[in-house]
Amino acid sequence: MNSAAIRSNRRKLLVLAAIVLLCAAGYMLVGVNFSNPKLFAYAMKIRTPKLVVMLITAFSIGGASLVFQSIINNTIVTPCLLGMNSLYTLIHTAVVFFLGSASIVATNANLSFGVDVVLMGITATILYNWIFQKTKHNVLYVLLVGTVLTSFFSSIQTTLTRVMDPNEYDTLLNTLVASFSNINSEIILFSLVLLAGVIFALRKELALLDVLTLGKEQAINLGVDYDRCIRRLLLGVTLCIAVATAMVGPISFLGLIIANLSRQLLKTFRHTQLVLGSALFGMAVLVGGQLIVEHVYSYSVPVSIPNPNQKHPF
Repeated sequence: MNSAAIRSNRRKLLVLAAIVLLCAAGYMLVGVNFSNPKLFAYAMKIRTPKLVVMLITAFSIGGASLVFQSIINNTIVTPCLLGMNSLYTLIHTAVVFFLGSASIVATNANLSFGVDVVLMGITATILYNWIFQKTKHNVLYVLLVGTVLTSFFSSIQTTLTRVMDPNEYDTLLNTLVASFSNINSEIILFSLVLLAGVIFALRKELALLDVLTLGKEQAINLGVDYDRCIRRLLLGVTLCIAVATAMVGPISFLGLIIANLSRQLLKTFRHTQLVLGSALFGMAVLVGGQLIVEHVYSYSVPVSIPNPNQKHPF
């Protein structure tokens, strides 16, 4: 890739970053009462955790989806197509089902998140690594197995919820549906530490992504421990998906869109740029979309106030 293309991509990334900053500023400031300090402070207290969660979620989904596509060497596959969302939902449901919604594991957000992440990380790494090896990274076979696993995990999760106590199910339901109005802001610090640890631990494997996309034989010929890199990167993808799902619910389907938007915009094989572009696209989509839904569209929709003196036609 020549220097002109690299400079062009850097400019595109700077424009994307500027769009994200504008969306974030709009989300924080649109509709805020600046004349009343108490109302302003209250608005900032409510909006700041939501903004941080959206940025973390977009980074996790964007980076994980693009890395996953490189692992499997296909741009139409995302972690949700292999049932990672369903696996997380099943694990979280099983924890509540067997331990109860009143247990310390369920009531403590950080502890619950930690248990979910550990169980999902171990299960997904072993399961999906085995699938990739058995199918020899054949996309068709991987998708077929992933579809079956998605249905399998969903069926078990549905069975558990049907025999679960209704009160516990009501408590559980809030964490199983994607929603930015019911975010889990208690695990922000834990998530940031976990993501930083994942990036640091996988820094060497992430630097080798350009080589891994050449294929297994070529990567091995260049001195790369291919299987080990795939296992470690798959674990990183799993943890990132777990972070995003624990915060707002299952939305990893968004990764297919933003990862391919990044590829189309940057047109490069350099993953340092592609991953950053995917994350920035995700931030712009989530924050900009939430800005429109919460602070623009809500003000543009006329509210009809009924007239108490008007008789009903019936």
